[in-house]
Amino acid sequence: MTQFDQRNITMMMDFYELTMANGYFANHDKDKRVAFDVFYRANPDKGGFAIFAGLAQVIEYVENMKFSAEDVEYFRQQGVFSEEFLSYLEDFHFRGDVYAMPEGTIMYPNEPILTVVAPLIDAQLVETAILAQINHQSLIATKARRICYAAQGRAVSDFGARRAHNVDAATYGARAAYIGGVAGTATCSAGQMFNIPVSGTMAHSWVMFFKDEYEAFKKYALTYPDGTVLLVDTYDVIHSGIPNAIRVAKEVLEPMGKRLLGIRIDSGDLAYLSKRVRRMLDEAGLSDCKIIVSNSLDEVTVSSLLLQGACIDGFGIGERLITAKSEPVFGAVYKLAAVEEDGIFQPRIKVSENVEKITNPGLKELYRIYDEDGHAVADMIAVAGETVDLSQPYHYIDPQKPWKNRKFEGCTARNLRRKFVENGKRAEELPSIEEIRSYVKEQLQHEIWEEEQRFENPHRHYIDMTPDYYELKMDLLTETRRKHG
Repeated sequence: MTQFDQRNITMMMDFYELTMANGYFANHDKDKRVAFDVFYRANPDKGGFAIFAGLAQVIEYVENMKFSAEDVEYFRQQGVFSEEFLSYLEDFHFRGDVYAMPEGTIMYPNEPILTVVAPLIDAQLVETAILAQINHQSLIATKARRICYAAQGRAVSDFGARRAHNVDAATYGARAAYIGGVAGTATCSAGQMFNIPVSGTMAHSWVMFFKDEYEAFKKYALTYPDGTVLLVDTYDVIHSGIPNAIRVAKEVLEPMGKRLLGIRIDSGDLAYLSKRVRRMLDEAGLSDCKIIVSNSLDEVTVSSLLLQGACIDGFGIGERLITAKSEPVFGAVYKLAAVEEDGIFQPRIKVSENVEKITNPGLKELYRIYDEDGHAVADMIAVAGETVDLSQPYHYIDPQKPWKNRKFEGCTARNLRRKFVENGKRAEELPSIEEIRSYVKEQLQHEIWEEEQRFENPHRHYIDMTPDYYELKMDLLTETRRKHG
């Protein structure tokens, strides 16, 4: 088998999911319905929020789950599964429901961003694939937003494919980065699959191939007169690259009625060089020529460059975006929240010595609370089906300070989650990637406090609870402590 053979993505699961599923099957529990929540515990890079991404791929996965004869034979060769279970897998398809935030929603730690309600085996088998998609794309989308925020409106492009962890990480990472705000990607597969704008200029090898830099620039300009962006740091930016770029602009492009669109610098002191280059270009009458920089950049280096007064119009961001180098693990988890017994979902809770690892039990709703100006002041967890009426002052519980008398006044609430999959099939049409990207931008511009978006000591977004939900959780903790010590 080669990497170009057709892959069955259903097989992207941990082996323990199969061993547990086989055990449930043997104990006649396969059709008992359960609920699993996806949530995460901390924002990457100690930020104030994260961006939910990867939902479209989750839905695609659960809709198309199936095991081929070759897959079942592979499981048979492991020697641990019953023949009855293997026969069951031959006709398997996902029969559950998926509730989630719309893709692109700004999200916060310890709230249920996605819930699977399904027969036990179905819910167990989808765990790894769901987490892989959400962990990866949410991480990259969040990192991209941080870099775009640092760029202060300047264009940011994804240049990271060759440093990604593999071809899928490059392709889906580019998708996530576009959701997070980058202007486009250099990765053709992502451009083709997701209709993301693609762009690319020249490589150092182009410049090195020709006998001198001027000839290289000239050949490129003649080939791409409407999109000439020249890489000027192969030899010497100030003494060779920019003079040759100016010469090509004057001798080759302007006689054709064309303009030099930009130059790119990929090494050296980018702040110093960009200021020198800007003066040289302006003095040559090329004030409209853009300066693009690249070279191991991220939100920290981008912020530093702009604080130094660098004359930069756009950034090409590579490995530190596509690998989220500063914190490359998102950390979303998949935990059992409820089990159906006699037609009623009974809550389950995981208790830990670490307070932050105690789960929020049961079926639940998640509301975003807005003040009169439309700013999101908090998120609030409620019992599933519970009425939340904010037309009058509403008492709520801050779980970190439950003794406080807290009320929402003059506020409105929006249920953040919807049913996207019902009985294994999508329940609504999904938005385009442009709509997801615009949704992210709209939230950050109009709903999410600027104080939550800063890098240093961002404001903490409050995750509150309705009194009924808080009581449910406390009662379950008390009962669990009584049973298990």
